[in-house]
Amino acid sequence: MRHPASGAARRRARRATGSTPLRRRHLTGTTLILAGLAATLAALVFPVWTYADRSADEAETLSTSTLSTQYGPLSPLDQDFLTKVRLAGLWELPAGRQAERKGTTPAVRTAGEHLVEGHTLLDARVRNVARHLGLVLPEEPTAQQRRWLDTLDSSQGEAYDRDFATLLRQAHGTVFPLVAQVRASTRNVLVRELAEDANTTVLDHIKVLEATGCVDFDAMARDAGAASPPPGSVVPLPSAATSATSATSAS
Repeated sequence: MRHPASGAARRRARRATGSTPLRRRHLTGTTLILAGLAATLAALVFPVWTYADRSADEAETLSTSTLSTQYGPLSPLDQDFLTKVRLAGLWELPAGRQAERKGTTPAVRTAGEHLVEGHTLLDARVRNVARHLGLVLPEEPTAQQRRWLDTLDSSQGEAYDRDFATLLRQAHGTVFPLVAQVRASTRNVLVRELAEDANTTVLDHIKVLEATGCVDFDAMARDAGAASPPPGSVVPLPSAATSATSATSAS
């Protein structure tokens, strides 16, 4: 049996994302007062999180507790997912643009196009969701993500194709289980819809990256055997870039 609250939450989500026109609501004076008191209480209980004056580790997680929103509870896993979708776009989007220019084969350039298209849409979606949920997302990639971009900047020719395909395939393979976990567990309507879009996008990117024929699966297997990825990680293990570069140097 469908709970009435679930239908109301979906209607609120559609209004938040612009999928249905807003309906005018007539609220009594008492309702407005209660709503104001509730908003004040929420602001006191749940502080606004920002990334200013925080360490890199602190910036990875917005909150350690579940937040109450009009679209449903927002768990720590939900918040981490939103953060990492944003962080993924901050480095994978420029990596895709670069592959469109530097890729030596049509397949690599096509993979770059898919990354640009997919992360442009996901980035717009996650920022819109975060705005409705009152969360502040990062505006710059992490230092480690910048180092991965530097690795791609220094690669040329076939070496670039291998580094690009392996790094990005590793990244998307790592986030795939997280997306499924969030989709299965979240009780927040906006996060659920974003997870569905992310699942489609990540699977598409995995396919086009593998279609390049440049993914170094042996390097990925060695990395997987050497270390386990951190829970909910959306970016490749630190050794991925090293492995891709080492494989290039050995060829």
